[in-house]
Amino acid sequence: MPKNLQQRLKDRENAAQKGLYAPEMEHDACGVSFVVQMKGKKSHDIIEKAILALNNLEHRGACGCEVNTGDGAGILMQVPHEFLAKEGEKLKIKLPKPGEYGVGTLFLPSDAAQREKAEAILKKIVEEQGQIFLGFRTVPHDDSMIGQTAKEAMPVFKQFFVGMGKDGPALQGNPKARDETALERRLFVIRKCFENAIRKSGLKDHAQIYIPSLSCRTLIYKGMLMSTQLTPFYPDLKDPTMKSALALVHSRFSTNTFPNWELAHPFRYIAHNGEINTLRGNINWMRARETLFESEIFGDEIKNVLPVVRDGGSDSAIFDNALEMLVMGGRSLPHAVMMMIPEAWSGHESMLQEKKDFYEYHSCLMEPWDGPASIAFTDGTVIGAVLDRNGLRPSRFYVTKDDLVVMASEVGVLDIPPEDVVMKGRLQPGKMFLVDISAGRVIDDAELKTKLAREKPYGTWLKENLVLLENLPPSSHLPEPDHDTVTRRQLIFGYTNEDLNLLMAPMAVNGEEAIGSMGNDAPLAVLSDRPQNLFNYFQQLFAQVTNPPLDAIREELVTSVDTS
Repeated sequence: MPKNLQQRLKDRENAAQKGLYAPEMEHDACGVSFVVQMKGKKSHDIIEKAILALNNLEHRGACGCEVNTGDGAGILMQVPHEFLAKEGEKLKIKLPKPGEYGVGTLFLPSDAAQREKAEAILKKIVEEQGQIFLGFRTVPHDDSMIGQTAKEAMPVFKQFFVGMGKDGPALQGNPKARDETALERRLFVIRKCFENAIRKSGLKDHAQIYIPSLSCRTLIYKGMLMSTQLTPFYPDLKDPTMKSALALVHSRFSTNTFPNWELAHPFRYIAHNGEINTLRGNINWMRARETLFESEIFGDEIKNVLPVVRDGGSDSAIFDNALEMLVMGGRSLPHAVMMMIPEAWSGHESMLQEKKDFYEYHSCLMEPWDGPASIAFTDGTVIGAVLDRNGLRPSRFYVTKDDLVVMASEVGVLDIPPEDVVMKGRLQPGKMFLVDISAGRVIDDAELKTKLAREKPYGTWLKENLVLLENLPPSSHLPEPDHDTVTRRQLIFGYTNEDLNLLMAPMAVNGEEAIGSMGNDAPLAVLSDRPQNLFNYFQQLFAQVTNPPLDAIREELVTSVDTS
């Protein structure tokens, strides 16, 4: 066992209990933080502060049996134009003005032949999409401090630049658009086309080919690293010309997937601490709806950005895929986040009716992506965080006199003198914390959500289109119940005396669900030789790593069994 790990284990064993603190009750989880200059002033100091916060979250990340192989660490920032222009000049690449080009990060396999083929596919797709491929840049890195496991899986790192074509970046649905948002959408199409082409290319290592980011607004550096390895590994991050007004960082503790370079956070829009318990259902519904997708913005090009979900992703990566699709489809980032992680609304007595209408309307379009989660999100123009409806993940924020905003999964990630703090607090269940750089301020949850809820007549749309079961006309096709054959039919459909007495009788007599224990040692229905109730063939799948039990009061407030 490595000496460093031995010492850490010994320290934990020898830690004496002090007050209510019990070291044996410690649990680690991902660390997430962002630092933002509220007025939008770019500086290298923001990146340095974010990396310091990341280093102070090292204990929230995880390592393997090699203490120098981490689960993942990374940073997302605004496109550092001054730095990229300087580096581009060295390669004889002249970059356009900020907002008129996109920069991508590309992970490639170590095999040179496969790498060349992947690069050729990327160039071809950029040209097919009517844009200009400006060139590649090999990203400097130092792997001397990382473990052997990380080295063996390490890809080749490149950045590439895409400029606007002479006809602009517009999509079929909006042919006149030549702005930054139009370019962002065209870069999205390029990346999705590249992913689909690579999947069909027949390349042996196609799964290792990945674009962590391709944007005219944001740039990502990440990998299978420990928090303290990020800056030594990527020397770019030390360059004083690399400047940003915001930076989002993450230290990973992989819960439901094995660590690899691709699954390190941040993703293109989010960094996530927690789990999405409803993932299987979310993925299935997303795939089922893809055939119905229409978009005034994309037109017929909508087929080029499918499938929404990339195979092999973690719950965080898949959440990011879905969020990106909602944003690219025309919704604001806060709007899309509200759709995916709604607060508890149906039993909320004091919530504005307009907000309830917003949530109810969108519940008909998409089911919640549910689970204990704190999610930080940004598109390079706004940055914020949201907590799940149960509030099962910690997140704290500080706002200082010099317009610095710091959010993290715990306090103390930066040493801020108390006299400099203007406001501090914690994320509350279902609430959103948002910093709008263009407005230069923190936007209150109530102000933000009320504005979004009043943008469209959601209440009117519900009244005109939502049909309740009790309002359906009586059916003339229902057969009359036959009491003489009820026992025979119960046997045919696999009902047992246990089902009738323990499960159905309480429902029929008292209108309530039966109370039982968690244990169930019955064989799987598919393996049984006996007749089975149809419902026995279905099992609920979700991650149960860190879910505390709900008490009856909270359950009534934060859960709902309504469905559309």
